This record gives sequence, structure tokens and C-alpha cells, in this order.
Amino acid sequence: MKHITRAGLFFTQNHQNLPVIKFSIPMTKTLPTGEDVHCAPHILPSLSDPKTALDNHVQINVGNIESHLFAWRHPTGGLRPLSKKEVIKCIDSITKAHLNLPDLKGHSLRIGGTLFYLLKGVPFDVVKTMGQWSSESFTLYLRHHALVLAPFLQSQLDTLNNLRQYILPPVR
Repeated sequence: MKHITRAGLFFTQNHQNLPVIKFSIPMTKTLPTGEDVHCAPHILPSLSDPKTALDNHVQINVGNIESHLFAWRHPTGGLRPLSKKEVIKCIDSITKAHLNLPDLKGHSLRIGGTLFYLLKGVPFDVVKTMGQWSSESFTLYLRHHALVLAPFLQSQLDTLNNLRQYILPPVR
């Protein structure tokens, strides 16, 4: 009743007949009655395409319609619901083994996704909607990450000019 199952996944189209993936989430932290969340597959399948990733996941982690959507096959057997703890554990092991990066936490990933789209030139209000940011609080994250991101931002001056009002503290 609390977590999405495979029955809550729908492949549909928008008003322009473009493909859309709909996730009917029965309950969230802020909406106990649940909500629908949508994402758009990439035009060309790739490793970062959500449709390609879902197809791969379902093929590897075979379950039934009542299985948790993001259940994974545990080494000791059987499907287990994927938890935030397991995701962070997996990401930490990858970053330590291959990238020698510091520990990443959930908010680091969320703001990283936000920055990814902002640096790609996606308009600020669209990114805010995509990330389901209900307030301007993420501008605080952007300000804290400005020093770390400086080399990337400086290489993309047009993007920097568009983001300056959000990532730099106000001048008084």
C-alpha cells in the first residue's frame, strides 16, 4: 500500500503523441494519498534513458505485477525492495572504487540532477518543476555548490550568466 508495484507503471503518450512513462505512487512523504509522477523516454535509447533502464531492470529482476517496481534480486535469493540505503551503498562503492570521490548523499544526487539540467540550458522553472521543488530552497544548495562548480560554470559562460542570479549570494 505504501510503495509502487509493477502494476503502478504505465507507458502512455502526451497530447503530442510523444511517449511518457507514468508512475502511480500510492504514498509519498508529503502526499499520503499518493501521486502520479511522469518522465519522458529519450528519443534514442541509451544507458541513461529511463525506458531502457526500466526494460533492463525488469529483464534482470524478474517479478510479477504485485512485485515492488524497484525490487532487486539479492545474492542470497529472492527479490528485495530497493531502499535508499541500498542505493547510497551502491553509489558509494562505485565512487570509491572508480572515481575516488567523497561520500554522496541523497541531496547531493538531487542537486546534481538539478545542476545537470541547468548546465544543459534547461530553463530554471522547468528544472524546478521536473525536480518537484516546491519552494526556492534549492537555490541554497546551488549557492553552496558554486565554489565546487566554478570550473564547470566558467567553461560555459552563457549558462553561468543565466544561473548567476541563483548561485551567487545577493549583493547588499
